[in-house]
Amino acid sequence: MKRQILLLLAVLCLGAGAISAQARKGLKINEVMVVNDSSAVDEYGRHAAWIELFNSNFAAMDISSVFLTNDTTTAASKKLYPVPLGDVKTKLPKRQHILFWADGKPTDGTFHTSFTLDPNKPNTIAIYDADGITLIDCVTVPVLKPGESYARIDDGEGDGTAQYWTVRTGSQNEGDYITPSSANKIRGVNPKIEEFKERDENGFALTITAMGIVFSALILLSICFYIINKINAARSSRKKAEAHGVDYANVARTERPEGDSGEVIAAIAMALHDHLDAHDKESSVLTINKVRKAYSPWSSHIYTLRRYPDKR
Repeated sequence: MKRQILLLLAVLCLGAGAISAQARKGLKINEVMVVNDSSAVDEYGRHAAWIELFNSNFAAMDISSVFLTNDTTTAASKKLYPVPLGDVKTKLPKRQHILFWADGKPTDGTFHTSFTLDPNKPNTIAIYDADGITLIDCVTVPVLKPGESYARIDDGEGDGTAQYWTVRTGSQNEGDYITPSSANKIRGVNPKIEEFKERDENGFALTITAMGIVFSALILLSICFYIINKINAARSSRKKAEAHGVDYANVARTERPEGDSGEVIAAIAMALHDHLDAHDKESSVLTINKVRKAYSPWSSHIYTLRRYPDKR
């Protein structure tokens, strides 16, 4: 029995680890600025290179214990900056962004890395899982001009290859905005909703679709209840046959005893209740037996806090 419990716990631990690893795969490097001369500032009012991470999952993710690095050559360099444990801000909500400052000042806070980015050469930035081996995401940032960023075209989409990325200069043209801690592609409206609105101005299709879903669910539930009822009736009939000493398998279907209905079971239950809870008839005379209270210092008048004056 103990061996089975230990085996079950081991399987559960492995399953939890696999689920956690799968969730971590949703953590993406989303935008990078190497030379920050006029963009976002940190909590100390300084301009520094920054790395934006994005949680592409539709569930919150704790990114503590992952490793950020700009050097993937050795096992030690892959663990260059471990995201500290214990900071509530490292729990990243679904589909949200977070900035890390690549300023080489980890003592300034959780989101300040221990490495910096070199503006004179391409920078490879990677995220490794807590084991320091499993690569979560990686991108090579080309040489950028001051104030430029390297961003994914769509948040969290694709891998680190150049076809999913673009250099942004920060101009007012659409798709060229620099967006630290926000979506790379700004959407005013949902095009699918707008298209559906044009095709179904009065909402008839939406109403029919919603009612179809509801009635389909009700029909499915009715079928499930019908099947469950048939299964329970067959089990009840089999048990009744066994109680009467009838070979259920070798008896014709028409001669098999039927299971007790709900009304019969309710009647039997009421009869048993009346039989087991039967009691003698008593008179309606109420007898009060005055019992002398046992002495206790809690109820003694001599220990009260208030003293009454003596009468003389």
